[in-house]
Amino acid sequence: MRLDKDVRFNSPAQFMAQSKSIIDEAYPGDVIGLYDTGNFKIGDTLTEGEDRAFKGIPRFSPEIFKELVNTDPMKTKQLDKGIMQLTDEGVAQLFLQNGGNRKIIGTVGELQFEVIQYRLLHEYSASCKFVPLNVYKACWLTCKDQEKLNDFMRFKSSQIATDKDDNVVYFADSQWMLDQMIKNNPEIEFHFLSDTVI
Repeated sequence: MRLDKDVRFNSPAQFMAQSKSIIDEAYPGDVIGLYDTGNFKIGDTLTEGEDRAFKGIPRFSPEIFKELVNTDPMKTKQLDKGIMQLTDEGVAQLFLQNGGNRKIIGTVGELQFEVIQYRLLHEYSASCKFVPLNVYKACWLTCKDQEKLNDFMRFKSSQIATDKDDNVVYFADSQWMLDQMIKNNPEIEFHFLSDTVI
């Protein structure tokens, strides 16, 4: 979830077929382009000051999980910047463990890892590899009792991460284990869509 902030656009452009022109005013249905330096992500809403409350676009639990391993330590900053921008685009989901030192990428298909690897190398000059993980499902966690959630997180620390919005995520290694966790922790809610934790 992002905080409200004011932004100014220097040259918003309107698109019609293959033509592009700078505009001062837009109407519902117009397709406009804004130069973004990393301020926006998919699902963000722009207004002229009115208060709006949208949940945004939900993220589903990925089907394939791999750890991102930096193969060129001299390019760590480029890799971090690249993976943040690519996951902001919605190419994949990023989960963080160990204070952000361990990065886990979740996708719905194997090809997305190849796309990420190619784009990191060619757009950010950062090389990496992916190590497969034995993760069946990622679940976002909520609990009215923060102490119970903290206890669960300590007990299952190797299977706990956060998403890019600092929401707590549990990695289940099988359907059976997930069912057991849900059964044995009735006060904790296991969500399969990220928008249900907002």
